[in-house]
Amino acid sequence: MSTAQHNFVVVPEGSVTTPKGFQAGGLHCGLKKTERHDLGAIYCEVPASAAGVYTLNQFQAAPLRVTQESIAQGGKLQAMLVNSGNANACTGQQGEDDARAMRAAGAKAFGVAEHLVGVTSTGVIGELLPMDKVLGGIEKLRAQVKADGGDDFCQAILTTDLVKKELCVQLTVGGQTVHIAGAAKGSGMIHPNMATMLGFVTTDANIESAHLQKLLNDITDSTFNMITVDGDTSTNDMVVAMASGLAGNDSLTPDHPDWAAFAAGFNYVGEYLAKAIARDGEGATKLIEVTVAHAESREAARAIAKTVIGSSLVKSACFGADANWGRIIAAVGRAGYPVQTETVDIRLGDIPVLEQSRPVKFDEERAAEYLKGELVQIYVDLNMGDASATAWGCDLTYDYVRINAAYRT
Repeated sequence: MSTAQHNFVVVPEGSVTTPKGFQAGGLHCGLKKTERHDLGAIYCEVPASAAGVYTLNQFQAAPLRVTQESIAQGGKLQAMLVNSGNANACTGQQGEDDARAMRAAGAKAFGVAEHLVGVTSTGVIGELLPMDKVLGGIEKLRAQVKADGGDDFCQAILTTDLVKKELCVQLTVGGQTVHIAGAAKGSGMIHPNMATMLGFVTTDANIESAHLQKLLNDITDSTFNMITVDGDTSTNDMVVAMASGLAGNDSLTPDHPDWAAFAAGFNYVGEYLAKAIARDGEGATKLIEVTVAHAESREAARAIAKTVIGSSLVKSACFGADANWGRIIAAVGRAGYPVQTETVDIRLGDIPVLEQSRPVKFDEERAAEYLKGELVQIYVDLNMGDASATAWGCDLTYDYVRINAAYRT
């Protein structure tokens, strides 16, 4: 095990199949032009407590509505299907029918009730799924889903992503060993209120769906909802959590003595995946982290941090290693929350560039060298209250335009 993080440790080579009861896998069914996997599944040997959060885009893709229906029927899921290469979004009634056909095929393949199957899709918007390929792939998928199939699943959910994103932590709950694992995809069309991102969390903890849902809501607000790449919110964003309960611990509730430890481990997985998505932004060369301190409220801190991290001018300055703090203060001022315009401090890493809203002499060469690194940390101290928040994003590069200029064609 790695060095302890709070009350948990990171499991080396852990995946969504590390928690007891879970299997996963993926294959190529023909949705992508390359031979990369484009269909995957997570399966639990028992009906798992389930929770989900979904995009706030009003044009919500058909698979998300179907998955919400499944979870609403009893708060349980046993299989989660995902395809990449086609979003099945803005496809009308046919898209709804196709999402339900995917669910029915998954239920048959895994031998479970339809309401225990969730589905989701990611890829190009506005094109009908080639259902002959999808259904043929689902028939073969069960044989590819296994205890060591986490990597194949991660490959199956990628679109423009360059790397897979997964993590697993282990902790003790009520004297029992519990695991929390996650896998995610996301690279472009990424903006707070989630992104073209899909996230999947598995745990073997014993926890009821209602408590899992509340925890997922809270964790999403502080992690997945605090990232941006390009300011666009997708039609297909979704994070689903499944808890098998096979760790054998007493049922977790907010009153449980180990609730805080479990929540910390869950948050760590969410933050790791969120940062991995931001770091892997299309064309990105660096991860940018913006922390806003001493705001009047958490809402204000979050809004200001997200405004700074989402500024195309800030992102471009970081790409060009230009210590232009004026772009940062301008973003702070347009975030929609009152600030004391005479009390703002700004640092780039440990380099002060603004104190009490007045310029500070700093070494331009040192600042430029800092901004050339793979991690850029921007600190904004409002000196107003006690609230703080952190947001993550990436730089805006020439490659982002190149990738998105020809995404569909």
